[in-house]
Amino acid sequence: MFYRFLFPSKPDDTRVSLFLLAIRVIFGLLLMSHGIQKWNAFEQMSSGFPDPLGIGSSTSLILAIFGELVCSAAFIVGFLYRLSMIPMIITMGMAFFVIHGNDSFAVKELAFIYLSVFVLMYLIGPGKYSVDKLISTIFPPRK
Repeated sequence: MFYRFLFPSKPDDTRVSLFLLAIRVIFGLLLMSHGIQKWNAFEQMSSGFPDPLGIGSSTSLILAIFGELVCSAAFIVGFLYRLSMIPMIITMGMAFFVIHGNDSFAVKELAFIYLSVFVLMYLIGPGKYSVDKLISTIFPPRK
């Protein structure tokens, strides 16, 4: 029992999957709160929001809201998991490397934490407590 706790045999082990679910919920809700703040302040932020891609402040803000709000919701429930994480990773990468690129690490630390967690979660997958796992169980791949 202790050995299995220290060295889980599979990444889809129940304890590992519960841990991944907890991380999805915690970090998804945290990032979602940033998206909600941007959504609520859209009018005020849309004219001065950073535009690193040259597509306009409003469009950049819409993409940030999409990455932080919509994709976070999909991340939390594990729906189209890796696909939904791509905008989240891009958003945090832009925040860390471009928007706050010349700032001190203390200013861009939060973006770095999110970016690190999301890249690691992208690599490990959602675990067995996700909508994607449910879909793959209901509709197994054809052989």
